[in-house]
Amino acid sequence: MKPENLSTLRAFSLSFLLPGLAGLLVSTCISTYYLNTLPRYPDPPQLRMVPRNINGYTVYQSTEEDRRLDTVEYSSVGVFLIGLSTGLVYLRKWGIARALEAEDDEFVGEEG
Repeated sequence: MKPENLSTLRAFSLSFLLPGLAGLLVSTCISTYYLNTLPRYPDPPQLRMVPRNINGYTVYQSTEEDRRLDTVEYSSVGVFLIGLSTGLVYLRKWGIARALEAEDDEFVGEEG
């Protein structure tokens, strides 16, 4: 494989891995914020009736808050998995390229 293709694959992998990790950090911050601010019992006047278990504590959130957190979590995991899979492909191709270079270098000394 050409070195240009490997660097493109590495950049593509990192461009998905890093935003995926950042999204997971954002979802962690949102979960912590919800844990500290949302009620522990259903609150019908504020429409906080959807339960969520965060670190063993049940908090009640609105449907919009639940949808927002689910969207951030699932999209972050999806983006991270795309980056992880392309990273694994990159490592596989990089390893094969290095192995081929090593095999070529073994025979250089025998010719001279």
